[in-house]
Amino acid sequence: MTHATTDRCVLAVDIGGTGMKAALVDASGELLRSEIWPTDAGRGPESVLDNLLDRSAELVAWSARPVAAVGLAVPGLVDARNGIARWSANVGWSELSVRDIASERLGLPVVIGHDVGLGGLAEARLGAGRGVDDLLFVAIGTGIAAAILAGGELITGGAGQAGEIGHVRVDGHTEPCACGAIGCLETVASAAAIARRFVARGGPPGTDAAGVVARLGSDPIADAVWSEAIATLSSVLSASVTLLAPDRLIIGGGLAAAGQQLLDPIRRELAVRRTVQPLPEIVPAQLGRQAGCRGAGLIAWDLLHDEIDS
Repeated sequence: MTHATTDRCVLAVDIGGTGMKAALVDASGELLRSEIWPTDAGRGPESVLDNLLDRSAELVAWSARPVAAVGLAVPGLVDARNGIARWSANVGWSELSVRDIASERLGLPVVIGHDVGLGGLAEARLGAGRGVDDLLFVAIGTGIAAAILAGGELITGGAGQAGEIGHVRVDGHTEPCACGAIGCLETVASAAAIARRFVARGGPPGTDAAGVVARLGSDPIADAVWSEAIATLSSVLSASVTLLAPDRLIIGGGLAAAGQQLLDPIRRELAVRRTVQPLPEIVPAQLGRQAGCRGAGLIAWDLLHDEIDS
């Protein structure tokens, strides 16, 4: 690590539908300062972009260390190679050249990545994935998505959309998905789907996924909805493990707050479904809501190191 590296920091921002998590990050991955900014998605996609760039410029100006690069964790369909948000529904971005616009406005090199992919990268280097090179990180929240790491490298695929397991079609389910398909995993096993299916079957209106978990063992509707979600999720995870052979499967996202009530039945289901493939360790994520922001910091530092090496 050079003296110039230790004197600098990077700006990392994880762009969410309601809030943006931002941090100045040093070369060791430590957060020097962190903030949460409102996304203001209700005011339109241009307002989201302006808010992001205005707040970023303020934090760059505040920093006591020179800010050398910016990393952005972007939701939705992301073309990281070309720096484009192809479709980010929660913030209204479509075919937006986020990287180039941000770089021009901030006067800094900018790199972008998919929010779940960067969460997986952060877990791999800083969290529950340390010590293994091949892992699968699955975030289960409003939707379901995964990050695939092989040989320590994040696999994004040619179109930048590797890991969209929430949109794998599952047998026996026909509910329409927001993506336009029918019977996607997300429509059965996401936190949003669990809550929706529980209420639709007669559960108290307004119950969220945490409320369903709290009723397990005492409410037959909750038990049925949860069992279906676990079985469906496990069928897709089993296929993913067979295909990818990860050493570790990390479960994150909002539904991971269920703890062993989620992990133990997944372990049992995968053990039953196992064929020739050894079972990976199945562990909870460690970085929580910081994962995307920390991952954005990592790719910003990677960008700087690549520039030095070239």
